[in-house]
Amino acid sequence: MPADAQLPTVASYAGARANYAPSAHPDAQGALVTSVRPLSPADDEGIEPGMRVLTVNGQALTDMIVWLWETDDDAIDLTVLDPRDDTVCPCTLERLEGEDWGLEFDGAVFDGMRTCVNACVFCFMTMLPKDSRESLSIRDDDYRLSFLQGNFVTLTNMDDDDVQNVIDRCLSPMNVSLHAITPEVRRRIMGKNAARGIEVLERLMDAGIEIHAQIVLCPGINDGEELDRTLAYCEEHPLITSLGIVPLGFTKHQNRFTTSYSDDPAAAGAVIEQVRPYQQRAFVRFGRHTFQMSDEFYLDAGVEVPEAAWYDGYPQYYDGIGMIRSYLDDTAELLKNSARLRSVRDALRQTGRTLVVVSGTSAADTVRGFVESEALGGSVAAIQNRYFGGNVDVTGLICAEDLLDQLPHNLENVVLILPNVMFNAEDMTLDGYYLNDVVSELNSRGAETLSVSTMPFELTEALENALGRSA
Repeated sequence: MPADAQLPTVASYAGARANYAPSAHPDAQGALVTSVRPLSPADDEGIEPGMRVLTVNGQALTDMIVWLWETDDDAIDLTVLDPRDDTVCPCTLERLEGEDWGLEFDGAVFDGMRTCVNACVFCFMTMLPKDSRESLSIRDDDYRLSFLQGNFVTLTNMDDDDVQNVIDRCLSPMNVSLHAITPEVRRRIMGKNAARGIEVLERLMDAGIEIHAQIVLCPGINDGEELDRTLAYCEEHPLITSLGIVPLGFTKHQNRFTTSYSDDPAAAGAVIEQVRPYQQRAFVRFGRHTFQMSDEFYLDAGVEVPEAAWYDGYPQYYDGIGMIRSYLDDTAELLKNSARLRSVRDALRQTGRTLVVVSGTSAADTVRGFVESEALGGSVAAIQNRYFGGNVDVTGLICAEDLLDQLPHNLENVVLILPNVMFNAEDMTLDGYYLNDVVSELNSRGAETLSVSTMPFELTEALENALGRSA
């Protein structure tokens, strides 16, 4: 590039905003009010559900970050739109110490979700069945949701104003998809904007922003020597306080991948051993292991997951890192008090019912250790994921079509537990079935169906409550 050539402006990295956030309608602004607590400061000023808060203390209300940042005092100035007559009115809310404002909005971002500008080779959205509902193909990459909800983002669509917003408002920690550090490998994995992600990442770390990072490890792409380079980069940057390493997952609805670590126990074990020295050095240096292997690697390699202390307080639990260890520890704790479980078992037997708990195939053996223990005496139904195919085997991706096809048609006298992670916030499965419809079908086969967490303590409590009601 000539010395006087102009670099692309940072603004060119900014991605589009999808009209996907509930507040983002073509002519809408601000945040839609969904509920107002009676006798609250908002109620006192006459704010009602259906109105829109346009500004708070003069700042456009674009997301919950603005709301949380601007409403820390005991008095705030709002501009509110009443869509019934399109009037815009200013108002001042005042509250007592410790009182909330009494407002709930319809999401976390109000001006449209920032969408992805990358072309990641492992993107699950590109591996969906062609008839999947449109909302599943929205590729969000919104830095605000990284802070607010723990979503992993690449940082590649952030302009300088976005970066400064993170720094000025100290949005820490941020959850960042790193994947690789060598520019050529990053471009191969993510596409032409990959370099911007590292530039933003380093600016954030220079400003003291803590990072929880992630690598999706793809055999033959960012493993081996490239993985070592990426781990060394993280080792050199102490503000990367956790790095989750998860294996490539793929469905049958693509032709790019045919194998991963789930098909190669030796390769999975080799990655565990490759990462171990980094974990050990981090513990000596910081008192934390930092480099976290996802549960799938241990399951694929057929080796025992580490003890709880290795997970540093589970900073990436909802990325599938430490769930198996947590389940095993909860099981051990409950089995110490086996009388509690036996009372559940006896209540089932006294009414002639049996317990069946649904699980994905990857976690089925772990779940069996609790559900099929002598103290509880249930059984586990491991559901194969034929809807997605490939190597998809986790419980959270179980689809209703597979569930209904693989469970027996006669479920008479069965208390059937559906993992609630199968369903989204609208109680819908990934293949578009509503919870009520699934439950209705299973109950028509004779089951008493509950959708609850299948973690040992939560499952036990749910069974106790259900059996208490039925008794």
